[in-house]
Amino acid sequence: MEEVNYRKIDWVILGIWLGLMLFGWMNIFSSSVSEDGFVFSLKEKYVMDLIWVFSSLVLGFLIIFVIPSRIYPSIAWPFYILMVVLLVAVAFVGVEVNGSKSWFAIGPFRLQPAEFSKIATALLLAQVMSRYGFRFSKLRDAAQVAMVLALPMLAILLEKETGSALVYLGYLLVCYREGMSGWILIVGLLAVVFFIVTLVFSPFVAILVLLAMTGIAGGFYGRRPMLGIGITTAVVTLLAFLPRLMRLESFSFLDRFSPEEWVALLSGTAAVVLAVIWGFRRRRLLRNLMLGFLLGLVMIFSVEFVFNHVLKDHQRARIEVLLGIKEDPMGVGYNVHQSLVAIGSGGLAGKGFMGGTQTRFNFVPEQSTDFIFCTIGEEWGLIGTLGVLIAYLVLILRLIASAEKQKDRFARIYGWCVASCILMHVVINICMTIGLMPVIGIPLPLLSYGGSSLWAFTILIFIYLRLDLDQWRYQ
Repeated sequence: MEEVNYRKIDWVILGIWLGLMLFGWMNIFSSSVSEDGFVFSLKEKYVMDLIWVFSSLVLGFLIIFVIPSRIYPSIAWPFYILMVVLLVAVAFVGVEVNGSKSWFAIGPFRLQPAEFSKIATALLLAQVMSRYGFRFSKLRDAAQVAMVLALPMLAILLEKETGSALVYLGYLLVCYREGMSGWILIVGLLAVVFFIVTLVFSPFVAILVLLAMTGIAGGFYGRRPMLGIGITTAVVTLLAFLPRLMRLESFSFLDRFSPEEWVALLSGTAAVVLAVIWGFRRRRLLRNLMLGFLLGLVMIFSVEFVFNHVLKDHQRARIEVLLGIKEDPMGVGYNVHQSLVAIGSGGLAGKGFMGGTQTRFNFVPEQSTDFIFCTIGEEWGLIGTLGVLIAYLVLILRLIASAEKQKDRFARIYGWCVASCILMHVVINICMTIGLMPVIGIPLPLLSYGGSSLWAFTILIFIYLRLDLDQWRYQ
């Protein structure tokens, strides 16, 4: 029988969990209740959410007081395999909602495996990376972590749930904490930047930006930094005039290739030569910089294919509206437009509980699920939205600080996974709501309507609370 000091439970994390969950129910009630007032029917969202809230309390109680913490490392693999199987199965036999097959339906209840797969992935990552001798420098260990992350992401993409798949990228922060190279995060960030630059401007501009960044970085690592930066500036400036030069009759022979193809050909050839030279001279950093430049060229020229042939029509439309390539306030951009109106109309202190006109009259679609933040903004104003953001910030920082104090590596890694998962959900959802990201459909933790989401975040948090209690055992 385990001896656990339950007085040491983290009341800050527990209090924020309970506060956000109850505040979420209030806003779901406000945005979905009819003029007839409270009606006890399973067809009403606020009734269903109340059931999810009470069942979450039961779940939390069981995890803290009944289920022993020692089982979590041992069930990590079976639980993960089960979740991957369910993710694949739901893509074929699940109930379709808004174009996505992500739910198993049992009467009025619906279950979304993608939400629970985050728990399985967090447990398995903690189990794998806490293993004795684990190092990201070992190819086998790094490949195993990549597989753990890739399988559920690919299965979720089969369901057309891009938002849920993006959440898994947050686990890269955990990997970085455990020794993964920071260059992987930098490369991922640069890939997003160049994707946007290529779409908004052109591949030619993107290549010039890539060339400038590479040249400046190489200059700082070279023996004569200022000379390298000066040469890079001169070369990029001259190449910027290439499109005008190609329009002159005397340079018509250059028309067989586009400006971006000429720049890619010249700079790519130079990069290959320099990579070989620096490889022989064992200057690994400069060699890797050239290889990164070549990878950047490949990515820039693949943007058009990915955008036109990989992304769906509605995904392309949302990205175009977000980046200002197209204006569609009554079509694809309607949700975000109405969301911004609702948040802006709330002012400093909001219109009061159940006083929001945009949400009460259903101007904002999905106002109790993916767009619940605009309901909070309209009814509780700037003060309410800041309060929610501060609560999330305290929760995430508390989880990280607590995880860093863990003596057990499994508990530490799992705590980081919980914090990263919540962080990704909050950032993606709120940025989507205020028009800084495309609308991809992802719930706001503990606030949005949805039993699967509420259960999943409750289980995530309470497993960590139970693991955290182990360090106080016998004290």
